Amino acid sequence: MNAQLEISNTEANATKTPLSCIFCVGFDLGICSGLSGDTTPGPQSLKVRQSAQMATARRIIWRSQDLQEIVPVICSGWAAAIVMLSNGSRQIVSFLLPGDVISTTLLFEARPYCLIEAITDVRYRAFSRADLKSMLYREPEMLDKFSKAWVDEKARADQLIVDLGRRTANERIARLILGLFDRLEKRGMVRSQPLEFEFPLRQHHIADATGLTPVHVSKVLTELRRSQVINISERSLTILDLPALRRIGHTR
Repeated sequence: MNAQLEISNTEANATKTPLSCIFCVGFDLGICSGLSGDTTPGPQSLKVRQSAQMATARRIIWRSQDLQEIVPVICSGWAAAIVMLSNGSRQIVSFLLPGDVISTTLLFEARPYCLIEAITDVRYRAFSRADLKSMLYREPEMLDKFSKAWVDEKARADQLIVDLGRRTANERIARLILGLFDRLEKRGMVRSQPLEFEFPLRQHHIADATGLTPVHVSKVLTELRRSQVINISERSLTILDLPALRRIGHTR
């Protein structure tokens, strides 16, 4: 990425703010120019250089040792944060959805701790880390808002540790689906009656996120479909029995 980050002025004006944007740290901090195309968002003290970027599906956006001068936030599409092991296997530590910061650690560390891969076509906004840090130091109340993203990221990481260490295969997959459902519902990205949402994940994605083999994932998903708890089509997932899915995942 060019070191000289400039605010992109190519996005169309928005007449209505998407819910996914309301959950975005850039929107919450009042620094995103993506909705209006305004090149001077907010007061002078809140100006943060930024650019709109695109990545095509299945492309590696960053590798774990790439130096970054930005803090990227997903605007649309799905991505995955992945830790690669020396034997070539991998662990997906997080699925990144619209409104998510790629990694809150990039505010303080120039190298991401993991590889970032686009699952679908991804549009994201890259904020200058130097400008963002300077703004947070000048405006301490803004740090509380950014901290919300860090707390959410930390909570998901802690839950992943418990799931991988103590949950059964059925519980892991049920909780993965429920976690994505809850996050997408808050962003207004779930259709009701029945509960249906975009689900571009394949069995290998689920296997890498739950520490299972693709064969084991296939067996669990087949069981969930046969029990009429969920239905998975080419690009979407429908929850047919939410209480049953929550019982399997031991969530309320």
